Amino acid sequence: MAELHIEGLERRFGSGKPALDGISFDVAEREFVFLLGPSGAGKTTTLRLTAGLDHPDAGRILLGGRDMAGIAPRERNVAMVYDKHSLYPHLNVFENMAYPLRLRGLTDADMKARIDRTSEILGIGQLLDRRPGQLSGGQQQRVAIGRALVRDASIYLMDEPISHLDAKLRAHMRVEFKKLQREFAATILYVSHDQLEAMTMGDRIIVLDQGRVQQIGTPRDIYDRPANRFVAEFVGEPAMNTLTCDLMQDGTGWKAVSQDFAVHLDVAWVQRHGLQNRKPGKVVLGLRPQHLTLVPSEDTGQPNVEDGRVYAVETLGSETVYDIEIGGTVLRLWSRRQADGRPLPAIGAPLHFRVNPQALHLFDAETGLALAHPDPGLVPAE
Repeated sequence: MAELHIEGLERRFGSGKPALDGISFDVAEREFVFLLGPSGAGKTTTLRLTAGLDHPDAGRILLGGRDMAGIAPRERNVAMVYDKHSLYPHLNVFENMAYPLRLRGLTDADMKARIDRTSEILGIGQLLDRRPGQLSGGQQQRVAIGRALVRDASIYLMDEPISHLDAKLRAHMRVEFKKLQREFAATILYVSHDQLEAMTMGDRIIVLDQGRVQQIGTPRDIYDRPANRFVAEFVGEPAMNTLTCDLMQDGTGWKAVSQDFAVHLDVAWVQRHGLQNRKPGKVVLGLRPQHLTLVPSEDTGQPNVEDGRVYAVETLGSETVYDIEIGGTVLRLWSRRQADGRPLPAIGAPLHFRVNPQALHLFDAETGLALAHPDPGLVPAE
C-alpha cells in the first residue's frame, strides 16, 4: 500500500472552465476516501490523472512519495474499476480475476487463495467457471470489482463501481467494501455522486464542485459542519432547506426574517458564534428537515412555531417527509411515522411545526461561506 498526495492539480479541456482548478488533497495509507460531487465536478478526471490515463496541465501526483510525472499507467501499480464492467469475454470468471495475478507471478496456491476469499465476500464463488456472457450485469460488475481487489495494488481507484447494481445489492456491497478494505488493508480513492455511499463507507470525504475542493472532512464533519452553502445543500437526505433572510436585531436578541418566515435566534447560540457583532443584513438560513418538528394546532403563536399547508407527502417506511407551503416558500420536514395508525394529512391540510433555534445553520449571502452551525450533540427530532 502507499499514500497518495495531490498538489495543485489542474486540467483543462478546450477554452472553457477547467475540469480541475488547482485541487489538493492527501489519501493516507489504508484510508478509504471518497470524491463526492455532482456530474461535471472533476471526480473521474482526478482518477484518470492519478491512474496515468490522462496528463495534468499543472500540479503534482505523488504515490508513495514518488512523483508520477512521466510514469506509465502500468508502472504505477494502481488498480481501477469503472462504473461499467470490462471483462475478457473469452475467459471464465476465475481466469478474469487471475489475469492480473499471473502477470505478477503469483503461485497457483496464492492466486487461488486470493480469488476464493474475494469471490466469497463478493458472492460470486459459484460463478468462477462461467464466462462473462453467462452472467447478469450485476454479476459482471462484481467480477470486475473482484479482479481489482485481488491485486496487491498501491491504491485502488473506484469510479462508481456499484452504481449499476440493484438497490439491495448496493446496500450489501456498501458493507462488503468496508470489510474488503480492512481485510486487504487497502488504500482506496472512490468516486461517487451518491452521498449515502460516501457517508456510510468513507473514512473521509472530499467534496468537489466545478473542479474545486469545497470541503474535506469525516462524514460526520461534512454533515454537521458544512463549510459552505453548496456542501450543506448537497450532503444530507432529505436536502437542507435554505432561505435567504434578513438578519436583524429584535430588542435584545436577533431574528432571521424572510417574506414568509421568521426565526428568533437563541441568544446563547448567537453569542457562541460571535454573531452579536455582525451588522444586520442578508444571510442564508439553513434548516435540516430532521430539525423541524410537527406540533399540535394549540401551539400556534408560540415562539418559532410556523403555520403552513401540506404541499406533498412522501412515505418512506417508518419515516414521512412533508413538503410544507408557507406563502411562496416550500420547506421539507422529516418525521417518524406515527404508530397509532392515524391517516396522513391530505394535500392542502394545515400543518404546524416548530423550528429548533439551536439547530440552525447560517451562511453568508454573498460568499456562501458558513457563519454558524448547530450546537454540538444536537440530535435529529423524532
